Amino acid sequence: MISYGYQQYKAQSVETMTKGEMLILLYDEINKRLLRAKKSLAEGEVQLFEADVQRAIDIVRYLIKSLDRRYPISNDLYRMYDFINFDLSRLKSGRNLSIIDEITPLVKDLRDTFKEADRLAKNSVNAVKSNPDSSVG
Repeated sequence: MISYGYQQYKAQSVETMTKGEMLILLYDEINKRLLRAKKSLAEGEVQLFEADVQRAIDIVRYLIKSLDRRYPISNDLYRMYDFINFDLSRLKSGRNLSIIDEITPLVKDLRDTFKEADRLAKNSVNAVKSNPDSSVG
């Protein structure tokens, strides 16, 4: 019974997230999976390592598919995601932990950039809501 309530809570929280919050959550999940993969490989847990890296790859592929190519920034993001995807594939096949150290700062920078963009977007919406007479028109 408690588990059902928790599942409802999780579903509702995801449904009420902004697109920016969802992106931040996805970047956080990539970082979490990379940290777990690093720990798993160091402990000799190859199956867990591969599962975590594969999950990170799946997330990056989702990000690539979800790009709206009408915007010029999408091409830059596509190239970044493609680079990350390539390195994750190298990581999975070669089990070279230094690749995690190369990818993690890039993923964190993307996360921080989208977090700031989401904050600015929320502030902009709140400013218009609090002063509707100042809207452009």
